[in-house]
Amino acid sequence: MTGHRMTGRRRRIVLAVAAVVVIAVAAVVWTLVRAHRTTPALAHFKQTQDYLPGVAADLYLPAPAAGRTPTVVLIPGGGWSSADRGGLAPLADALAANGMVVLNATYRAADSGVTFPVPVADIVCAIDYAAAQARLAGFSPGQIVVMGHSSGAHLSALAALDGAHFRHACPYQAVEPDGLIGLSGPYDISQAEGIAFPLFGASSAAEPAQWREGNPMTWVGLRTGSHPLRVLLVHGSSDELVSTSFSETFAAALRRAGHPVQLTIIPGASHADVYRADVISGIATTWIRGLK
Repeated sequence: MTGHRMTGRRRRIVLAVAAVVVIAVAAVVWTLVRAHRTTPALAHFKQTQDYLPGVAADLYLPAPAAGRTPTVVLIPGGGWSSADRGGLAPLADALAANGMVVLNATYRAADSGVTFPVPVADIVCAIDYAAAQARLAGFSPGQIVVMGHSSGAHLSALAALDGAHFRHACPYQAVEPDGLIGLSGPYDISQAEGIAFPLFGASSAAEPAQWREGNPMTWVGLRTGSHPLRVLLVHGSSDELVSTSFSETFAAALRRAGHPVQLTIIPGASHADVYRADVISGIATTWIRGLK
């Protein structure tokens, strides 16, 4: 009977081979299951990474689809003092479920000890990173749109109007946004000096050149890109923090400069309502799908 016993070494080899076979079979089965699912496998897939050292973003990947896939970069507000992206997570999830690659990005703000133009440079880099990640995940990038809320809308406008000017030390291939969606943004900061102070850490009297450079109104006629920026501005009629006049004035300036603009005022919506997924995801999806 001793001649028929399996040695310890042989037993380990057999078990290892069996484990490899099991893993291979499981991989085949999982591939087949995914291929026959009726619910998109990646509709709510999310991963979190730093796109710059210590600067994080959540990447949402939709189910694979034929053709080009829009890429949307979400930029939170925070009064230029902070940039908590958590409030935009439901919107990111909704847009991904609608077939878009979405990056919900933070950026360095005053609470990180930085001032202008660092927040804008971070957002420009987040846009480059989103396009790179879409390609890396196997998607053919379609329209690239940056969507910001409140102070994030102001910063996104700067990044979209002239990203080449604000880009700094970003390791990804440079891209140019096709569209901007601004939600309740205080764009003309010359009319909001009391609240925009944290962005510069100095008054406009002390740093007039910085305040001019950090005002999107300065850049509406100076976009260095190959085509006009397409813009959707959304504001709540009951916004208690930022007047609708900011969006109305910015829309008029953009139109005079030749940028196609849609201005949507949502009746009864507050400052916080406009970034709720049930309020804005449908409006944004329709507008993004209409970009050519």
